[in-house]
Amino acid sequence: MKTKKNYSRREFISASVKGAAVITASSMISKNAFGAEGKPGGIPRRMLGKTGLSVSILGFGGGSQFLKNEDGAWEPILQKAYDSGINLFDTAPEYTVANYFKNGDVKKSLGSEERFGEVLSPYRKNIHLITKIDGRDPALVKKSVEDSLKNMKTDYLDALLIHAVSDKDNISDIEKGVYKEVADLKRQGIVKFIGFSSMDSAAKSKELLQNLEVDIAMLAINPTKYRNYASVAVPLAIEKNVGVIAIKVMRDIVGKDAKPSELFDYIWNEAHVSSAMVGHTGMKILDENIKSAVKYGKKELASVDRKDLEMRLAAYAGPHALCWARPDYRDSGIIV
Repeated sequence: MKTKKNYSRREFISASVKGAAVITASSMISKNAFGAEGKPGGIPRRMLGKTGLSVSILGFGGGSQFLKNEDGAWEPILQKAYDSGINLFDTAPEYTVANYFKNGDVKKSLGSEERFGEVLSPYRKNIHLITKIDGRDPALVKKSVEDSLKNMKTDYLDALLIHAVSDKDNISDIEKGVYKEVADLKRQGIVKFIGFSSMDSAAKSKELLQNLEVDIAMLAINPTKYRNYASVAVPLAIEKNVGVIAIKVMRDIVGKDAKPSELFDYIWNEAHVSSAMVGHTGMKILDENIKSAVKYGKKELASVDRKDLEMRLAAYAGPHALCWARPDYRDSGIIV
């Protein structure tokens, strides 16, 4: 008689990851289809590259725009996001709110990871959590991930990304340093999938895709075509079936010769983009973005003229108009 093996949580996760790697193409739904938790008529879901994850085309970003929501406001916003069908949530250890002084007192507010943990932990099996490694010191990777797991009240991550790959990075150094540690966490099953984010170097993104094995690339893609990620890095991601998540979709552009619906349609019609990761300040903006995603799912044809939109926004492609393109910009939290 066979003896039943009792798996530890880590062993179970590791086995699940190995299982996900052998999913056959025939078992995957199309990139425009709803996932297992998707609701007909709701926010569409797409496959995230070779990960096999079915993700909402509208993701929830935990950066500075989300952190602007004060205590008492961010809780219902996160709850509404989940209730509406968003299942992809992105954060980073640096997404924090600095303490500030008022009448001699220090007021503290939870950072993005902690906020996620407070609201989303009861729904852990239904969502996909992404966080990042903020530095390039491999000795700090393990501690960073341990803190992230504690903050988000979970014992595994759906994805761990190397944050903000830029022209300053040496891909060989990344490979020998933080990438080695991140890949080891994936082998252990603590992290299901690995990848990187980048908002100002399509060339380095392409180099990383050429030389390192990753599952996800979070790239700055919008109609300004700043840094040309769609033409430089995305084709290689498609070739390697690396899941692409678009960032910097809205900020500094919406209201300047473009409507939110046009910007979303542009991204959701971009080849191989699975989700647009967007921060939400206020319930009104979240509601509008959810409606855009639901409406997009009901369309048979794209309503945006891509070339026209690119021409309208070409003048904004650069640091003069995009705050995140400036040399002193840090993709982190806020000071209030």
